Amino acid sequence: MRAGTKGRTRKSSRPRAVVREGSANVFEDLGVPDGGEALAKAELAAQIATSIAGRGLNQTQAAELLEVNQADVSDLVRGKLKGFSTDRLLRFLNALGRDVEIVIHARGRERGVGRLRVLEAARSASARYGSGRK
Repeated sequence: MRAGTKGRTRKSSRPRAVVREGSANVFEDLGVPDGGEALAKAELAAQIATSIAGRGLNQTQAAELLEVNQADVSDLVRGKLKGFSTDRLLRFLNALGRDVEIVIHARGRERGVGRLRVLEAARSASARYGSGRK
């Protein structure tokens, strides 16, 4: 601390930031077009990155498995999702040995437009479908 400044507080000339609680979708909060799809793609990409890491694959090995180049894998795990369709991300998950289930729910009329969500299964496949052993 410089001499003569002890105990003094500096007043900021900047206005206070307004803080508001966000929704469950940061992309919609930021006004990104198709925020629901952007969030779903981000969550799918996170699942892909987790699957790659869980299998102990490096980016070159993952690229070979996914039939893309290493730069695409790098973009994918870093969240650069331009050029990756939802369908392509779903195929990547299948290639990594992950099952993907799509569930469609009816919505009440008062709720308006439906939403797109990605949920990770909390239960193992054997708990859901049975182990196949008797």
